[in-house]
Amino acid sequence: MRTFQVDHLHVSVFPGREEMGSAAAKAAAHSLQEAIRQRGAARLILASAPSQIELLCYLRESAVDWSRVTIFHMDEYIGLPPEHPVAFRHFLQAEMLAHVKPREFVGMRGEADDLPAEIARYSRLLAAEPIDVVCLGIGENGHLAFNDPPVAQFDDPALVKEVEPDAVCRQQQVNDGSVPHVGAVPKKGLTLTIPAIMGGRSLYCVVPGPSKAKAVRDTLRGPIATNCPASILRRHPSAYLYLDEDSAELLE
Repeated sequence: MRTFQVDHLHVSVFPGREEMGSAAAKAAAHSLQEAIRQRGAARLILASAPSQIELLCYLRESAVDWSRVTIFHMDEYIGLPPEHPVAFRHFLQAEMLAHVKPREFVGMRGEADDLPAEIARYSRLLAAEPIDVVCLGIGENGHLAFNDPPVAQFDDPALVKEVEPDAVCRQQQVNDGSVPHVGAVPKKGLTLTIPAIMGGRSLYCVVPGPSKAKAVRDTLRGPIATNCPASILRRHPSAYLYLDEDSAELLE
């Protein structure tokens, strides 16, 4: 493992995905346990993507008292019920909620008939108390959640909004094996905004694989700008980026 820092962002590079996921989960679990020790409860936001599987596996096996943790998620496709295999709630059910019993899982209702009301509901719940931990990834286009370059705003006034994922984001779902072809990717989604994500007290970002190498390079070596939304992580006072050798290959 090697470590370095870019602006405020702490970066660690591991030999492989297992070591990366284990380290990130250990750090996230410690922050959750500290929040529980101080306040009796913790609030956690999780990303839903294959890149997060190792982190989630180790996190669910940690000593965190899940009965004291409220879990939110970052984004959801519009029009999909929670049991749909492409829905992010389905992913989290399989990878996390089937293994732990949190105080509450608060899911975005992408199938809601009244989307403005659903956005308002989720925004109120997010804002009710501070978020202790955010576990996230970076997209191939540098996105955070569904904040792709065309719609990302570092000063977004909203906490949740409706968006149309761009072509790179939609193709990534195919590359990840989540859907068989781009036509199977829903065209619209709900997402936490950049300020909602950055509002977490501690951010643990896990980014494995060669397909993410350019986004990682742009995040760390480019300007802090919305053409690579993840670059904003360099301004967070307690953000940690976990890479493997593949995702870090363009940093030398």
